[in-house]
Amino acid sequence: MLDIELLKRICNTPGVSGFEQKIRALILEEIQDCVDHIEVDALGNIIAEKKGKSNRKLLLTAHMDEIGFMVQHIDEEGFIRFIPLGGFDPKTLTAQRVIIHGKKDIIGVMGSKPIHIMSAEEKNKATQIKDYFIDTGLTKAEVLDIVSIGDPISRERDLIQLGKCINAKSLDNRISVYILIKLLKSLKDTELDLICAFTVQEEIGLRGAKIAGYRVAADYAINIDTTIAFDVPGAQLHEQVTKLGHGVAIKIYDTSAVPDYRMVRFLKECADGLKWQSEILTGGGTDTASIQLAGNGAITGAISIPTRNIHQVIEMVHEEDCEAAIQLLKNVVRQIPDFDWKF
Repeated sequence: MLDIELLKRICNTPGVSGFEQKIRALILEEIQDCVDHIEVDALGNIIAEKKGKSNRKLLLTAHMDEIGFMVQHIDEEGFIRFIPLGGFDPKTLTAQRVIIHGKKDIIGVMGSKPIHIMSAEEKNKATQIKDYFIDTGLTKAEVLDIVSIGDPISRERDLIQLGKCINAKSLDNRISVYILIKLLKSLKDTELDLICAFTVQEEIGLRGAKIAGYRVAADYAINIDTTIAFDVPGAQLHEQVTKLGHGVAIKIYDTSAVPDYRMVRFLKECADGLKWQSEILTGGGTDTASIQLAGNGAITGAISIPTRNIHQVIEMVHEEDCEAAIQLLKNVVRQIPDFDWKF
């Protein structure tokens, strides 16, 4: 069973790319009693170490940042223009509530030109981020008293359960943050040094992982992130990537990295008896790419949580896929010393 209250706190806590301070504080609070050493680097990554009996290092990573926006301009009527921090599907933003994190948090609504007064050409044109503004209901003077250029903006959505699924904002990648926290809480001891890095700024260029990868210089590394589950009406089988409820995904390929085939083989062995599926993602990448190339390189792989509506206002995952991911990582920690890593 998932700890829904913990997951809700993790998802609801703001932390858009470059402004991760609140989610970082939550993670530090949750893991401080289950690791031997914690540091926060200059960029804001959390590096948490659980000492093992061997001098070999296993690095597990999950990015803590979420996609969001930044205040770009406040016009004469008090409406806010913004830029994205990370990738969004613009068509999903209409009339959505957001939180502007200024001197205090205020709610705003994404506004755009009403369809009733659009020309035929405008109706047929793909929606873009620049078509939106944020309406706070306040005057310009009231907005300026609270909001400054450069303030971060996050989505305003609460977590709910739909059957065995979780529906919330920021499941990319807060579900993986949850998984790493639960893993650390469950482990008594490890053979290898286990380092868990909760990284920053993944959504704007895989940035935090570059620093964490160099800092740790791991022998082995596994990144945990979300991936597309396009198992919905109209999707062809080859487009689905993954399916909700069919288990944790073992990454074979994405456009940023080809995981080490030895790690892929090892992860499949560790998944024996669990529900799992293969993942080939032909668009998008993860921190796997940065970690794989850090320093002298590490034997690197990745697991993914199938996610519907990824990079939209709300996302959806299946409880059983998340539970399978936690068990898979437990198996990894236990079995990694005995695996034959020869080419």
